[in-house]
Amino acid sequence: MGSEMCIRDRVLADDQALVRGAIAALLELEGDIEVVAQASNGRELLDAVQTHHPQVAVVDIEMPDLDGIAATKAITETTADTKTLILTTFGRPGYLKRALGAGAKGFMVKETPAEELAAAVRTIAAGGTAVDQKLATESLFEGDNPLTEREMEVLKIAEQGLKVQEIAARVYLSPGTVRNYLSSAISKTHADTSAGAARKARELGWL
Repeated sequence: MGSEMCIRDRVLADDQALVRGAIAALLELEGDIEVVAQASNGRELLDAVQTHHPQVAVVDIEMPDLDGIAATKAITETTADTKTLILTTFGRPGYLKRALGAGAKGFMVKETPAEELAAAVRTIAAGGTAVDQKLATESLFEGDNPLTEREMEVLKIAEQGLKVQEIAARVYLSPGTVRNYLSSAISKTHADTSAGAARKARELGWL
């Protein structure tokens, strides 16, 4: 069975090509997996998927321009013949739930042995699913993400150190509405500040 892949990964600028190249090389050693494109950010990934129509896109979560979960959602909604496998350093139940909710068919961590990763790619290409079993078990006991889309949006911007007025201008809301979203997020994460709420949400895989 020939499986096509659109590989992408994101670490640091100099390391991206090394990591992507290493993963691509390991997979192509399997003989039945062809890596048809590589991308360094979410926008490049979407372009590569539209150009090559791979069976499986292997996607990191944290990347510039468009994160892996948002990219997965876009691929799911626009490209029915491409399935997504999340491959990430961040093995958090919250990320797993968000990824599956976005339409991902697989979720593995980067320390997964090459043969297991290749098996996951084949399973997904054949129409199945492949999820890290440890994370799958942990997610059964992890509460659902209580944050709304708007709360997550303002928290991500708050992480950058922007003030309420600057956040409001960025998301086209009034400062009072932004304060309400931040206050709600702080309450839901049991934090003391918006920065603390963002940090806690990030640790839980909610952002």
